[in-house]
Amino acid sequence: MSIKYVESSKLPTSWGTFEMHGFADDEADKEHVVLTMGNLKADEPLLIRVHSECLTGDALFSLRCDCGAQLQSAMHKIAVAGRGAIFYLRQEGRGIGLLNKIRAYKLQDQGADTVEANEQLGFGADMRDYSILKPMFETLGIKQVKLMTNNPRKVKALQEIGIDVVERIQHETGRNPHNAHYLQTKKGKLGHLFEEGE
Repeated sequence: MSIKYVESSKLPTSWGTFEMHGFADDEADKEHVVLTMGNLKADEPLLIRVHSECLTGDALFSLRCDCGAQLQSAMHKIAVAGRGAIFYLRQEGRGIGLLNKIRAYKLQDQGADTVEANEQLGFGADMRDYSILKPMFETLGIKQVKLMTNNPRKVKALQEIGIDVVERIQHETGRNPHNAHYLQTKKGKLGHLFEEGE
């Protein structure tokens, strides 16, 4: 595995001050960060979110997805808990990259759903690689977690790299008229678990 720890620094935010840990993936030429708060090695399982980069949602406030709202909610929940971690992975567009994501958006504008658009571009529905998390967890000494996610594939991926997921915490937020079809596709075709009404 080509993931290497680089450095850590403080990151003051609206929700409190996190510690930001940088990791370099030389093989894929990507950089990932982990935001942490509090004692990571206490006996209680650590509240975490594994979040894939979404420039459009996280930074440009897009309503086409729920990503930005999920990131902010995770930061808030960790701050309230006083300890936790957010693994921010540079895997834009479920791993297809930003420019291909824009191409996929164009296909969605023409009627395709998010899975169909990726497939029409020659990609799988979800190209993300969660095995890259293993050296990050090892570096930070995290072994037991409570995972904020609606995606059962993330639970399975963490278990496969040896992380004890003691609880999956429902993480629904950001539903709006612009992303209703997107969320329905995530539930129907990608197996995401939602409790809110359609």
